[in-house]
Amino acid sequence: MTLMIIQLLIVLAALYVGSRYGSLALGAISGIGLGILVFGFGMKPGTPPTDVIYIIIAAVTCAGMLQASGGMDWMIQIAEKMLRKHPEHITFLAPITTFFLTVLVGTGHVVYTLMPIICDISLKKGIRPERPCGVASIASQVGITCSPIAAAVVSFVAISNANGYNVAIPQVLLVTIPSCLIGLMMAAMASYRRGKDLDKDPEFLKRKADPDLNRYMYGESATTLDKVIDGRAKASVFIFLGALLVIVLFACCQMIKVDQGGESVALAQAMGIPKMNIIIQIIMLMAAALNIIFCKAQPKKAVAGAVWQSGMVAVVAIYGIAWLADTFFGNYMDELKTMLTDLVSQYPWSIAFVFFLVSVLINSQGAVVVAMLPLAYKLGIPGPVLLGVLPSVYGYFFIPNYPSDIATVNFDRSGTTVIGKYLLNHSFMMPGMISVVVSTIVAYLITNVFFHGYFASFIG
Repeated sequence: MTLMIIQLLIVLAALYVGSRYGSLALGAISGIGLGILVFGFGMKPGTPPTDVIYIIIAAVTCAGMLQASGGMDWMIQIAEKMLRKHPEHITFLAPITTFFLTVLVGTGHVVYTLMPIICDISLKKGIRPERPCGVASIASQVGITCSPIAAAVVSFVAISNANGYNVAIPQVLLVTIPSCLIGLMMAAMASYRRGKDLDKDPEFLKRKADPDLNRYMYGESATTLDKVIDGRAKASVFIFLGALLVIVLFACCQMIKVDQGGESVALAQAMGIPKMNIIIQIIMLMAAALNIIFCKAQPKKAVAGAVWQSGMVAVVAIYGIAWLADTFFGNYMDELKTMLTDLVSQYPWSIAFVFFLVSVLINSQGAVVVAMLPLAYKLGIPGPVLLGVLPSVYGYFFIPNYPSDIATVNFDRSGTTVIGKYLLNHSFMMPGMISVVVSTIVAYLITNVFFHGYFASFIG
């Protein structure tokens, strides 16, 4: 037991140090922990999550080409037009726009262009920017568990199928999208009157009275409406959305049951359709190629873009973190079953706390799923329970060191969106906790109470 605790501390130390450095360091420093366990303690190395990595590479390549072709600029413009049309509802509309942008593209980093616009609209309308900015930043990450091409969703489906829970991507989205939207709207409601109004906030009034700060806050308008969007950029969006639709249609074939030789099998199996991880990779690469050929997307521009770069960082992070976790858990599976079986058998939903705490450490929902979901299945937790607690894999807002949160603080020229003096009293804590807690409860109810018979009839 003492040796196990020492090795666990090594794993946690590697994750903690990696999170301090951020970016590629999460995966690289996990390699140090892996080396200590394998070479120092003689542990049998686990298996890196190659299937998940391949999917991420394909999806990020496709999204990167969408950005390089200018298609993402058109999507941002559409979102900005909606926000500027109803500025008085910015606290509710901002998280909706950032959420659905992430759902479509599969990464929350796409919202960096939109966040200054949200700050600008709220400030010019006299609304405290912290209110929409805090929940909008949270929404940009919540959308990860609702995207058909995000690593968290695809990994959940692949790992679940390998462990006997034959769930498909549309079924996951039927649970996560409504539950996460409800959680976000609850967070937006809590943020609607959050903090002092600008005309009653002494700190803001002090900044406003300073001529230089006043000019900084009100002198320029952040906008994408002046960008000219050509036909090729718009075509790239339709190619991308078409690829998503094809993926969802193939996923539906995994859900539909047909009779084959007296046995009920999935339509996809009867038709000889490959597994979803292969389909996603093929479709995403095809869409990327079509954007290059017909929409003149420049590969060099895609590689230099924020979407592709952040996606590749995620690949390295998941590679190192998941391999390290699989090595530790794989070598101590019997001991972990002995310690945790009683708890998870009585309170299987308690695995949500584990998912959340691990996410606080490793800043990646996909990495949490890949690292922890196999352990959860081996502990005997039913698949519907794990689907119900899937929103709990987002916990890295807790410590405000994630790029989207830091960027949001910098984008808010009013100075109302802050990282507090005591670190945890920051602008993202309240909307983040409300969103995750409510989303997890609602998802659990949807999966295990309301739709249990429906899902059972589909997946057996």
